[in-house]
Amino acid sequence: MALVAVDALAQKPFSDEILELIQRDELESWSAQKILTWAVGKFHPRLTLSSSFGAPEGMVLIDMLHAIDPATRIFVLDTGRLHAATYDLIDRVRDRYEKPIEVVFPDAGEVQAMVRAKGVNAFYESVENRKQCCQIRKVLPMRRYLADFDAYITGLRRDQNLNRAQTRKLAIDPGMGGIVKLAPLADWTHERVLDYVGEHKVPVNRLHREGYPSVGCEPCTRAIGPGDDPRAGRWWWESDAMKECGIHVQAEADGSGI
Repeated sequence: MALVAVDALAQKPFSDEILELIQRDELESWSAQKILTWAVGKFHPRLTLSSSFGAPEGMVLIDMLHAIDPATRIFVLDTGRLHAATYDLIDRVRDRYEKPIEVVFPDAGEVQAMVRAKGVNAFYESVENRKQCCQIRKVLPMRRYLADFDAYITGLRRDQNLNRAQTRKLAIDPGMGGIVKLAPLADWTHERVLDYVGEHKVPVNRLHREGYPSVGCEPCTRAIGPGDDPRAGRWWWESDAMKECGIHVQAEADGSGI
């Protein structure tokens, strides 16, 4: 089943082909490489790849997309609180693939107002504060950036957490202006991702070797122990098993959630 109904999709001027592909879940049987090739042909130059540089999935997609179309744009959200290892990886990827990485920053005035009102690390005090911080540093900058695109690619996988279990390979993202959202690795396992990384010698965040399977902002990420859920190190002081920053939460996609 597609994520949104036909009447919701019709609010944007997508071709009948896109709408039919979504309703039929046509892309669910396609390989990641086939989806990326199709996306480049359909949406270039208004196509971009979103990578956090904190998870191997994004690196796999960068490597695949480089082989298909080196000109496809790549962006990363720099919240101002990233790990040094993440910045190092951004530079490694830029050098290896000889292409610019578009670094997207939050609005300085919005960050300043939040910090002055609540403090530098107010996100530890409540879920509301944490979601506000994610909204200002991640969700809003990404929404503004994607206003210039028709489609974007993400490294979401269904087994990453409960909230992502229904991720489709092709969907419309109302939270990002109603553009097309592609998740070519939705049906991949973590082991398959690591196999690709090893086989193709794809650069990854060095913190993965230190017990960080998922790397976000420095104050909101910590290493996990053996047997822990892979995302247990993200916002570990919160108890909600479906915790997200707000970018990929369908219930909050209309902007009313945080």
